Amino acid sequence: MLGYPVSNPNKIVFGDSQHMGELKDRSVQLVVTSPPYFNAPFDYPDLFENYDRFLIVIRNVARELRRVLDEGRIAAFVVDDTLIKGKKYPVVADITKIFIEENFEYRERIVWMKPEGYIRISRRSGVLLQHPYPMYYYPDNLQESILIFQNGDFDYKKVSEEDKERSKIDLIEFQQQKWYLSVWNITNVLPVRDRLEKGIAAFPDEIPYRLIKLFSYKGETVLDPFMGSGTTLKVALSLERNAVGYELDLELADTVKEKVGINQMDLTGKKPEFEIIIREDARHLRTKLQQKVSENHGG
Repeated sequence: MLGYPVSNPNKIVFGDSQHMGELKDRSVQLVVTSPPYFNAPFDYPDLFENYDRFLIVIRNVARELRRVLDEGRIAAFVVDDTLIKGKKYPVVADITKIFIEENFEYRERIVWMKPEGYIRISRRSGVLLQHPYPMYYYPDNLQESILIFQNGDFDYKKVSEEDKERSKIDLIEFQQQKWYLSVWNITNVLPVRDRLEKGIAAFPDEIPYRLIKLFSYKGETVLDPFMGSGTTLKVALSLERNAVGYELDLELADTVKEKVGINQMDLTGKKPEFEIIIREDARHLRTKLQQKVSENHGG
């Protein structure tokens, strides 16, 4: 296991999260992440050698999360089944199975529902329009799953009354935004050219915002082992939590720094302080992936 000195509670590590030696056992109170969609043609074409290799990576990360996640705390994974060249891969079911096998408790599945008209290009439903007969039905997908896993039992008595009050959930927001339902209607981040996360399958701020408020207390540490552009870290900081992220692709460094506001003052005149670690196993992926996307879609 790799080991590094710990000096700052906020950390960005460019390296493979299958090994998180920078983090001590039980040092994280919440995980919010979305792993790369298995070889998704618009984002990660041919990133993994095959589906079995993808599942091995997920299992290795799950084992590390079991170690670094505090007793009774939550790992939330935003995932979806992946369709590649007409074949659908059961990502949601397989990730659930892996986490249960790695001794996490399967606590909940929340459905993230996207508005109709906000999905990416899809021709699946058009098949039946061309062939209006049985067996030609393939629906367009408007949802993803937010899988909630728990690392053992949580001891509510360990939380002080002061910490409870500091982190109290706004019940008006909870009810008006219908957080109490297992279906969350949230607009996704659209793949427009000028956005900061161009070419990255980023989730909207609202997802980590809800999960961080619902499953962590102020001053605790939130980890994203598949950091991408840094959405989870940005939201964690805004909610007065510590933020830790792992990202394999070193080409995202400038995007992450801009999103989390490194070297930028906030409204109080403070700059977020981060320990940034670049490991030898960091890779350069973004340019190659975008070239493949362009080649595959003729643009």
